[in-house]
Amino acid sequence: MPAVFVGHGSPMNTLERNRYTEAWRRFGASIEREHLRAVLCVSAHWYINATAVTAMARPRVIHDFYGFPQELFDFDYPAPGAPDVAQEVIDTVRPLWVGADHDSWGLDHGTWSVLAHVFPDADVPVVQLAINGLQPPEYHLELGRRLAPLREAGVLVVGSGNVVHNLRALDFSLPDAGFRWAERFDEAVRGVMAATPGLVADTLQHPDARSAVPTPDHFLPLLYVAGIAAESGQDAEVLVDGYTAGSLSMTSYTVGADCPPAANGEIGEGAGLPSPTDVPPDESNL
Repeated sequence: MPAVFVGHGSPMNTLERNRYTEAWRRFGASIEREHLRAVLCVSAHWYINATAVTAMARPRVIHDFYGFPQELFDFDYPAPGAPDVAQEVIDTVRPLWVGADHDSWGLDHGTWSVLAHVFPDADVPVVQLAINGLQPPEYHLELGRRLAPLREAGVLVVGSGNVVHNLRALDFSLPDAGFRWAERFDEAVRGVMAATPGLVADTLQHPDARSAVPTPDHFLPLLYVAGIAAESGQDAEVLVDGYTAGSLSMTSYTVGADCPPAANGEIGEGAGLPSPTDVPPDESNL
C-alpha cells in the first residue's frame, strides 16, 4: 500500500467537488483494492494525552465542529472498524505503547471528510490512531517509521491535517491564495519532504513556523507519513497543492503511490469555503 498525507482544510470539503477533493478521488481510484485490508488514519482532530487506536467493530461518526450547515451534520460515513488491524498496530510498534480504544472515540471529520472522497462507498474498514499531544515531534516521526511494515500487510496509512494551519489569521477575501509567510513555510516543508523526509520536524525551527504552526495538532500527522517515507527509503511526492483563506495550506503528499495527474478541465479552485456562519473560525474546530 502507499501512504498519503492530506491537507484536509474545511469539513465543507466533504460536500464539495473541487480540485483538492478530485485529487483525493484520483488517489483512491489508484489503490489496488484486492490488496487493501484497511485504512489507518492519523487525524489532527483526535489529539489527546495518550497514544491509542480505535478497536471497535462499528466506530461512530463524530461531527466535531461548530457553525456549519445542517447538511454537514447529517453526513454519515458508516465504514466498519477493524479490531484485528488495531491489534496489529499495537503489536507492530512495540515497545512503544498504544492503547486500544473500544468505546470513547470513532471517526472524526479529519478522517471522514477525506475518506468521503477517497473511498466514497465507505466500504473499507477504518481505524484511527490518536495523536499523543504530550510527546515531541521526534516521537511521532519514530512512530511513523514503526508503522511502515503495515503497508506490506494491506494497510493504507493516511495522515490528515494541514502543513499550514492558522485559524486566527484566516482571510476569506483570499479564497485561493496564501500569505507570503504561509507560502514560505509550505515551500520549505516541500523541499525537505522531497529529499530528506526524516528531517521534516526540523522545519519547526523555520522563521515562519510560529505563524504557520501556532499549534502542533494539524502538523503532526505529516510526521507519520514522513516517517514511513524515511523508513521505506522513498521520497514524498506532492499529490495536490494550494492555499485557501491566506493561512491554510492544502498541500498533500503521497509515498509509493501511482496516481494519475489531473485531467484537463478538472474542477477548479475552492477548498470547502465559505466559513462557518455561527462561530468565529478559530472556534469552529476546522
